[in-house]
Amino acid sequence: MEIFEPSLSPGDIVYVLYRNPHTQNVAMIQEAAVVNDPDRPGELAVFLYETYYPLTEEMAVYRTAEEAEEAYNYYFGAVDH
Repeated sequence: MEIFEPSLSPGDIVYVLYRNPHTQNVAMIQEAAVVNDPDRPGELAVFLYETYYPLTEEMAVYRTAEEAEEAYNYYFGAVDH
């Protein structure tokens, strides 16, 4: 399972594991857009919930919802549908 995909481009849709900042024991898979980082010209960011997050090697992004679900299951247990 590849966590960091350096060949992402602005406009790509990715999936991230997002923890609720108010309830740390709640995590979910969230779709996000790859965009040009407005605060760091020439670099990419993930736009999620009206916030830009720098796209770095420390951020786990997945190209498909299935890959994200596999990671979620590994780290947090099975996803309830």
